[in-house]
Amino acid sequence: MRLHRNLCFAVIDGLHLIFNEGEYADKVVQQLLKRDKRWGSRDRGFVAETVYQIVRYKRLYAEIADVKEPFHRDSLWRIFAVWATLRGIKLPDWKYFTDTPTRKIKGRFDELSKTRKLRESIPDWMENLGLEELGEKLWTAEIAMQNQQADVILRVNTLKTTKKDLQLKLQSEDIETEFLSNHPSALKLVERANVFKTEAFKNGWFEVQDASSQLVADFLDVKPGMKVVDVCAGAGGKTLHLASLMENKGQIIAMDIYESKLKKLKIRARRNGVHNIELKAIESTKPIKKLHGKADRLLIDAPCSGLGVLRRNPDAKWKLQPEFIDNIKKTQEEVLEQYSKMVKDGGKMVYATCSILPSENEKQVEKFLTSENGKNFKLIKDKKILAHKSGFDGFYMALLEKNN
Repeated sequence: MRLHRNLCFAVIDGLHLIFNEGEYADKVVQQLLKRDKRWGSRDRGFVAETVYQIVRYKRLYAEIADVKEPFHRDSLWRIFAVWATLRGIKLPDWKYFTDTPTRKIKGRFDELSKTRKLRESIPDWMENLGLEELGEKLWTAEIAMQNQQADVILRVNTLKTTKKDLQLKLQSEDIETEFLSNHPSALKLVERANVFKTEAFKNGWFEVQDASSQLVADFLDVKPGMKVVDVCAGAGGKTLHLASLMENKGQIIAMDIYESKLKKLKIRARRNGVHNIELKAIESTKPIKKLHGKADRLLIDAPCSGLGVLRRNPDAKWKLQPEFIDNIKKTQEEVLEQYSKMVKDGGKMVYATCSILPSENEKQVEKFLTSENGKNFKLIKDKKILAHKSGFDGFYMALLEKNN
């Protein structure tokens, strides 16, 4: 493989923005991919995958390169040289690579890889937390899987088409997919591709949604005609899935504290042909109180650490702080206590997170069931998904029913 100067410069610029300016990797990569109209799909793939790989292994590569944060540009080139050397890519004779100790890099890699927190490239606090909550065996397997690139999974919009028809339509646009067992609405891409440019996407035939995330709406046991509240709707991936499961019948109230996310949901709903969603920004407790005892079903896709989706957001390893996790647990408690009041007698709710930590999952549900409002609920079933066992994102979901 030959390195091209303009592509390598794009990678270095992207790493500077992510590591030194605190920008989000996905946003940076999106910007980089628009940088040169002459780039083909292979060029864009190189830029995106190299940036993500170096973000993923920042700690390990920086240790091998013997550089410290904040990284100046020479340091970033040294980290890049480590990445290239470990991939067996011949370094060109550019000034950035003079005196790169190629053999020493491989030796340092072998040595440092014996230590899990360096091999998997995570901060010390995350290593300690993972061990404490999951134990040696599970944590070792899970954090290794969280460093693997995630597959692209689509969810068919059954309001507009079937899984088979979507597969054939994508095939006609040169995109091959395969069915996934135990995921009734999912198609997995055989090779990565920009699915957002397809006619099928523009016509609202599918959304991109991980297979684990697709299980949440199913878990809620919705029926056409129900009144369903999705209280942390965000941009609405699960809301749209609920709409298709309800066949566009009944009412979904999609709520979020961020109005900007609901605006995205509005656009997506239009493309999906969904018209049973009402959007409500949570600006005070008023909209919550109005719905007390009214919902047949409630989805709480709670804010969380996101430790189940590091494969998709590798920069979260470096942005997350232990204090954030302590605070988010308090938020989860409050959200459960306050929002669960919307469920009517005999109604059901799902509490879900994209975290793998028991303290954000089972323990939160246990705590809720002993609380003032939680005493009115019983746990029907829960499901814990670990990435190393499923091959998909780490998730947790619990189905609770309110007593009549």
